[in-house]
Amino acid sequence: MEILEAYDLTGTVWSAAALAGHDPKTVKRYVEARDGGRNPYEREPRPKMIDAFLEKVEEWVEQSKATIRADVVHEKLVKMGYRGSARSTRRAVNAAKTAWKAGKRRTYRPWIPEPGRWLQFDWGEGPRIGGRRTWLFCAWLSWSRFRVVIPVWDCTLGTLVACLDTALRRIGGAPTYVLTDNAKTVTVEHIAGIPVRHPQMVAAGRHYGCQVVSCVPYDPESKGGAEATVRIAKADLVPTSANLLAAYDSFAELADACLAWCEQVNSRRHRATGQIPASRLDIERTTLHVLPIEPLALALGEERVVGSDRTISFNSVRYSTPPGHTGARVWCRVVGEELSITARTNSGDLSEIWRHQLSTPGVPQIIDAHYPDHPDGRGIHQPRLQPRSEAEIAGPVPEWWTPLIPAPAGAG
Repeated sequence: MEILEAYDLTGTVWSAAALAGHDPKTVKRYVEARDGGRNPYEREPRPKMIDAFLEKVEEWVEQSKATIRADVVHEKLVKMGYRGSARSTRRAVNAAKTAWKAGKRRTYRPWIPEPGRWLQFDWGEGPRIGGRRTWLFCAWLSWSRFRVVIPVWDCTLGTLVACLDTALRRIGGAPTYVLTDNAKTVTVEHIAGIPVRHPQMVAAGRHYGCQVVSCVPYDPESKGGAEATVRIAKADLVPTSANLLAAYDSFAELADACLAWCEQVNSRRHRATGQIPASRLDIERTTLHVLPIEPLALALGEERVVGSDRTISFNSVRYSTPPGHTGARVWCRVVGEELSITARTNSGDLSEIWRHQLSTPGVPQIIDAHYPDHPDGRGIHQPRLQPRSEAEIAGPVPEWWTPLIPAPAGAG
């Protein structure tokens, strides 16, 4: 500003330079830049040896879609008579690639979710329990940011439908679209770039009143919310050296941890919306579709009723079930060499209650832990002393009753 002020006062470059204490060439450059409307702090580019070859560099960058290497360009230019350095070539190639990518860069339209429209889900590997792998089904309701995380043993189609049923019932309804990636349980193949849905997933969408869609391959932006849910859930639930979590002793402990985690994240204020997801879910429920009373049994397996002996019959083999399901309907499906038994819990969720090794007729699979009231694997109850007459009540215990009396603790 002192240079320009001195020039405006004197009107000559030499006088302004003497008054401002700068070189006359500097004064001249600042004055010409101001008169030309340019920034005086930016120097004009000086001519370079590669200027004559820039059009060819840009042509090669365009043909290779900005993948050609600078050393290859330099070799080509040397054969064409270029005498500059490889450093100048690298700078020119980088500038040409930057300009090309700026014109070809993909643009995004901000996605504004609507209530009751989108439910996104994805899979994440969970912690190992007893040396066995587990998986985390992670769902995310786009508008309310409500999250559901369900631990499972596998990612098969029956497990997927069971998780979807559980997630929809926790949310309280079905949205218009269910978005995920192109796993084989969802998309069988692509024909001319169009995904072909798995027939049972089409039946599941028809059953629950929503359309199952998949994202574009190599485009994680279309389901970034679900992927973020997977990343956050794994960081908080899977034991690592970063979170110092202890290993889970049982699958039930992992399931309880997932429920506690969902309750925690859904009750705290979300950073993007500034509101609590559970509160926004109450609003979004008014736009969701009503769910059918029963789950899609086709993908869950064959329906069975648990008998009074806590067993079911599958392919002429009896399999035991945990206590609390007598008389209830369960669904059985074969997963590899195992039989998965799914039932509805007291909260209304579908959950795998047990998994047996497949057996053959005549070899039932009866687990002693399913009969805590029959210790040591006895088929009948332990008889109890029930004196009825006055003599039996007042008199000593007969000798023939002695074997029926449990031995005191520590007795040999």
